[in-house]
Amino acid sequence: MEDTRLDDRTQTTDNGDHERLSHYVPKEKLMEGMINGTPVVALCGKVWIPSRDPEKFPVCPECKEIWESMREADDE
Repeated sequence: MEDTRLDDRTQTTDNGDHERLSHYVPKEKLMEGMINGTPVVALCGKVWIPSRDPEKFPVCPECKEIWESMREADDE
């Protein structure tokens, strides 16, 4: 019988541009990531360990688009 295992390691999904942007992440996950040093996943799929002030960077256009579409769906 073959032994199958799930590889659930976190991998980054960006090519560097995402480092210059602020990303949308659930607030509780962001705080947990900052306190515990655990990776978070943004709406756009970016995975990283938060450590900087997001107010100093422009918002990721992909995260913003996803967020706005989610809000529009809630309004309908």
